[in-house]
Amino acid sequence: MLYSMTGYGYAKKSFARQTLSAELRSLNSKSLDLRLRLPAPYQPHEHDLRKWVQEELERGKIDLSVQMESGEWSDFKINQPLLEAYVYQLLEVAGMNGWEKGDVLQTAARLPNVVQSNEQHADEEFWAQLQEVIKEAMAAFVAFRQREGASMTAEITQRVGEILRLLDLVTPFEGERMERVRTRLRTQLEQMAVRVDENRFEQELIFYMEKFDFSEEQQRLRQHCVYFLELLQQPAPRAKGSKLGFIAQEIGREVNTLGSKANHAEIQHIVVQMKDELEKIKEQLANIL
Repeated sequence: MLYSMTGYGYAKKSFARQTLSAELRSLNSKSLDLRLRLPAPYQPHEHDLRKWVQEELERGKIDLSVQMESGEWSDFKINQPLLEAYVYQLLEVAGMNGWEKGDVLQTAARLPNVVQSNEQHADEEFWAQLQEVIKEAMAAFVAFRQREGASMTAEITQRVGEILRLLDLVTPFEGERMERVRTRLRTQLEQMAVRVDENRFEQELIFYMEKFDFSEEQQRLRQHCVYFLELLQQPAPRAKGSKLGFIAQEIGREVNTLGSKANHAEIQHIVVQMKDELEKIKEQLANIL
């Protein structure tokens, strides 16, 4: 089972003193790139929240936005001296540089530590409520990732199966390919009108044909595809995009070697189709958790 790296989750809950909503969005990223937007009373918990989200969601370019839509503000107070200092400094800087002053009060109100909790127990209560709504949003977010991942699992499975089917098509051409090599070499020697030691010719022919033997590549390619499918269906670990990417690289290496040794038009055509399927698999893997 795969999980998509893109996802969306939303939750909204009303409590006795306030209503909180949390929205999660994510896009592809090689690592975790988390951007948080929190109301001022919750900003002191940003470090703990960031660590929690990282453990749960693992990877992706993730935006988490929390809104406090209503509530009783009796448990909060405005740090008036700090707010006034912010306002005076903003006005002073704007005046010195000839800038538009705009809504300085609104800007200052968003700066750190302007809104503070009156009591420690209120802060702990609101933190617990924040965790509750984010947990619900993350559940919806993971479910979204899982649904997208199921769709990608089906497509990737079909494409790996197609590579195995194409590999089976190579077998009928193997004997024909070797006979063509033998005939071509024999014809070239006859055209040169030289006497040939038949024993020596057979020895050199065997050595030459060994260089174009790709039975080992066929076997390894089949093993890589089978292992890829096994890992694809395993329920754990949830994040396996990187490992599948490594196996896809090995599949590509064997397909390329098969093509370089083919020396046969039909086999080359089959190899091109394999490469096309593999490229589409890699495009999907770029969006796998």
